[in-house]
Amino acid sequence: MSDPAHRSQEGDAADPQRAISSSGAGSSLPLEDSEGVRHRDRTRRRHAVVRVILLTVAGLVIATGLAAVYGYRHLNGNIEHVDIDGQRTVEQPEHVVPTGPDGPRNILVMSYDGRDCKGCAIDGETGAGGSDTTILIHLSGDRQHAYGISIPRDSLVTRPDCKDEDGDIRAGGTDQMWNAAYAVGGIACTVQQFEQTTQIPVDDWVVVNFASFKSMIDAIGGVEVCIPETVDDPAHDVYLAAGTRKISGNEALTYMRARYQIGNGSDIDRTRRQQAFISAMISQVMSSSTLTNPVKVAKFLNAATKSLTTDPGFDVNDMAGLAWQLRSIGRDHIQFFTIPNEYVGARVVWVDPATEIWGRLLHD
Repeated sequence: MSDPAHRSQEGDAADPQRAISSSGAGSSLPLEDSEGVRHRDRTRRRHAVVRVILLTVAGLVIATGLAAVYGYRHLNGNIEHVDIDGQRTVEQPEHVVPTGPDGPRNILVMSYDGRDCKGCAIDGETGAGGSDTTILIHLSGDRQHAYGISIPRDSLVTRPDCKDEDGDIRAGGTDQMWNAAYAVGGIACTVQQFEQTTQIPVDDWVVVNFASFKSMIDAIGGVEVCIPETVDDPAHDVYLAAGTRKISGNEALTYMRARYQIGNGSDIDRTRRQQAFISAMISQVMSSSTLTNPVKVAKFLNAATKSLTTDPGFDVNDMAGLAWQLRSIGRDHIQFFTIPNEYVGARVVWVDPATEIWGRLLHD
């Protein structure tokens, strides 16, 4: 026979609720079990909060990543990339031994000066698909200095034979106007003309569409410039009041293009205005009022990339890398000047110091 007490214990073990009742605690949980349940509840709540935080952070990371990818693709998609390597007719000059972490960088900047946009024909010229502005941007190997050297469009140079976009040979010649190269053979002809005239290799090139340039200025809320005297030219519908003030995109294009009733009316004088304006625009872009305003930055980058045509290797990622390398450069280390020259009649010829300057840039 089995023991009654043993049977009672087995029954209690088989029926937990009965065991609880027989313990004298009625239907209530023992104290230590009640605390365990509350502890488990608190743990589950903490885990739930952690999961929400982790999911939120993960969502933000994914969203930021997608935005960055979209931003990169969008901005890079704005840029027109053109490969001109197949249009070369002579070898590219070689770099001298580079200095600094990455070596010097030479970027040739050209403008597309079509006058078919609103307000783009204020100088009374057709543009003829040419490039009135050519600037070499030289970044030193240590990335502590940047130089912008302007080449007057009326400069007389020897232009080598070059291929146009269709692969047809365009004959060169002596005493050719600088800006004729773009009209004759486009980007490739201008790049090759620069390299053969200066013996400086072009690492990258950029063509800026002046029609889109206005949008860049408006995106950052205008650029402050000093206009020394009022420009009043009714014949070309130009009026710019004297004084230091911010000017909009349309006014900026007028200020850089105007030739009559301003300064001495020469292309050299206009080049100086363009250099001063570009310098002021760089300062405005790099100011805290712009860089701390994401809307302004986004609008400026969108407008800027829409205005660019570059070689295939010069994309948004590369531009961002350059900007990062130059992040500590001071404005006093950014210099713009025009290659030394003199007028012979209505044309420009480079004088002896020009050769020395090109040599110094070649050697960084």
